[in-house]
Amino acid sequence: MLTVEELAMKVFRVIPIHHIHVMLTICWITVNFSCKSIHYISQSTYQRAEQFRRDSIARKIYYLQVIPHWYRHDSAFWFVTNTPEGRKFFKVAINDSVVNPLFDHARLLDSLSRLLHKPIDTYNLDINIVHYAGDHELIFSIDSSIYRLNLVDYTIHKLSTSKISSPYVAYSPDSLWFAFHKQGNLFVVNMISNDTIQLSFDGNDQYTYASYYGWSDIMYGENGQRPDRFMVEWSPDSKYIFTQICDTRHARKMYLLNWSIDSLYRAQLMSYYRGSPGDTDVVKYIPIIFDINHRKMIPVKLPPVPHFIGVDLRWAKDSKHLFGTYYHRGYKKLDFIDVDALTGKVRVVCSDSSPTYVENNFVFRYLENLQIAFFTSERTGWKQLYQVYWNTGQVIPVTQGEFVVKELLKIDTVHKILYFTASGREKAVNPYYDFLYSIHFDGTGMKCLTPEPAHHEVYLAPEGDYFVDNYSTPTQPTTSILRRLTDGSVVMQLGKADIHDLLAMGWRFPQVFTTVARDGKTILYGALWKPIHFNPHRKYPIIDDSYTGPQTFVFPRSFNEAVFNRDQSLAEFGFIVMKVDGLGTAGRSKSFHNWSYRHMGDNLVDHVLSIRQLANRYHWIDTTRIGILGHSAGGYDAAHALMRFPGFYKVAVAESGDHDWRMEKAWWPEMYVGWPVDSVYEQQSNVTLAPYMQGKLLLIHGGIDENVNPASTFKLAHALIKAGKYFDMLIIPDVRHGYPSPFYQYAEKKMWNYFIENLLGAKPIE
Repeated sequence: MLTVEELAMKVFRVIPIHHIHVMLTICWITVNFSCKSIHYISQSTYQRAEQFRRDSIARKIYYLQVIPHWYRHDSAFWFVTNTPEGRKFFKVAINDSVVNPLFDHARLLDSLSRLLHKPIDTYNLDINIVHYAGDHELIFSIDSSIYRLNLVDYTIHKLSTSKISSPYVAYSPDSLWFAFHKQGNLFVVNMISNDTIQLSFDGNDQYTYASYYGWSDIMYGENGQRPDRFMVEWSPDSKYIFTQICDTRHARKMYLLNWSIDSLYRAQLMSYYRGSPGDTDVVKYIPIIFDINHRKMIPVKLPPVPHFIGVDLRWAKDSKHLFGTYYHRGYKKLDFIDVDALTGKVRVVCSDSSPTYVENNFVFRYLENLQIAFFTSERTGWKQLYQVYWNTGQVIPVTQGEFVVKELLKIDTVHKILYFTASGREKAVNPYYDFLYSIHFDGTGMKCLTPEPAHHEVYLAPEGDYFVDNYSTPTQPTTSILRRLTDGSVVMQLGKADIHDLLAMGWRFPQVFTTVARDGKTILYGALWKPIHFNPHRKYPIIDDSYTGPQTFVFPRSFNEAVFNRDQSLAEFGFIVMKVDGLGTAGRSKSFHNWSYRHMGDNLVDHVLSIRQLANRYHWIDTTRIGILGHSAGGYDAAHALMRFPGFYKVAVAESGDHDWRMEKAWWPEMYVGWPVDSVYEQQSNVTLAPYMQGKLLLIHGGIDENVNPASTFKLAHALIKAGKYFDMLIIPDVRHGYPSPFYQYAEKKMWNYFIENLLGAKPIE
């Protein structure tokens, strides 16, 4: 029997012997002399993927949508959009039904170029209009400066910003007082006598009056001070101040190290206050009222509130009371409350409760002149609108049905009509599409004002009888029209998205699909992105682009959502990319939503079922090569997939994952996993499940992420190492939860190459 080298000598007889070992390193010689080829990804494939990134693709879509900036009289508005000639501004005169340029772009460009001493054209016309003062002038900002433009002669004058009000001073409505805080205490100044009056006396830097803790406030160094924050609300009659004490005395911190500051050669210590699930040593707010005339503090009779829940109270017009909401910790109960400004006594008008949680995206609007309020509740199993009589607490339904109310956009108190968006009401229409409706206060006369079977993004005039409607679907570009609010009738066409250049690049619409959930009956919705050179006779690996956080959904209900994502870029390398919303995500019924409560570790079950159903339907899906990626809660999903479904998912890229909810910001897991903290947290932790991991795993995290601390990824890495599990990891220095340029592009290419090499079995370009 011949050895491999003897066979090689026969095959490669003319090749010098010292070259044979080189060839043996790239080819496996078999008895039939076949050679397994290596598939290299071409540079042109990377270029094609890069052209489908958000910033590139945005330049190939024109007249995408109309977001109106209404004039005070609501008879006209202006908007800005991308055109084939660059970024341009337009004005719509409703009475004349015409769309014209807001100004002479050529003259403005000429004036700007001379003013800034650099060439400016419509492709880099990066101005933001601050105020449009009619046909004679407008105020705009560019390069962090503010200017006044004369629309007659196109002269530009820089404006002074010295008169911009300080965020640390609050003036009373009657202009006789202003409030400020110093060294932890609250003061007011009489602007006539110039007398300064100290209202509190026991404040300090850890027990601070008229303050709050900003969500992303960072303290630098070992004894760093938190950023100063000021917050007061004057009563309409200027006699009272509502505010709060920010108590950090017993609050614990989370820590970060920034290793990448050019001027430092040792790490910079960063810290921030952030409560984890179940913590009692958190930043707390103590709501209080000050009686200015009597120099008296009136405690609001509520317990100290964790800062991640907060206090939401607003003054009534009569200055005698405040109204608002109060969440009980654990999010199972929400009170709508009225506070007596003279005594601080709290009256619970009505409450909403749930054995799981009361979602925090509820609607609440109080009408003082009518002594009623409107709010949303899922008490019937669907998110509906309710009216409550403020004095008696009597609650009556306004909307009724199996659909989801989203936003209350306008209340017409004269005709007693509500205008709101909702999804799921129209039959034979995707349940994620939003429509605009009107209904009378008493629940009669409900009308759909946007009848097209598509997702509608609407912008109502503040006072007038019009609204702009941008409607689209994942497979239908946006149409923008102006409608009349009373009946939804079309006043004028505003434009349609021009995607000719996008299509010329080869881009194709995603394929929308439905599957059946784990309960055997509920219809799920998702979408597939394919490479532009898709061949139905080939087999393609499939990648699950996952985010199962219960507070949202991922179905691309609009054209914008279908085109502005990372999925088409990833697909270009030869993948099918999938998004799907399983049971437990938002936007459907309460029973649909509740599936994930205390069971977020099971959120991928419907993803697995969907992939299997799709593979049975489409022979071009290769179920032997399944990958998954995700960011944040999706990062948890990605790593979890290799532990919960080993062998099904083969490759995962987990970005900024919250791998153990015990290390998370408190509000999110306390709402969706439960409070008090119990064994569920440990059982569904990726850290706990690390020994079960099978497959190729890439962990990515921002080094100074204060939203999901990188300790979450480090702790998972530690557990994987102890379990003898091999993985890859990228920590991006000086980056928080979102990845800005150029770090986003770097991480994205790292993700591309990881799937190319480990799922596609090809050779990437580094």
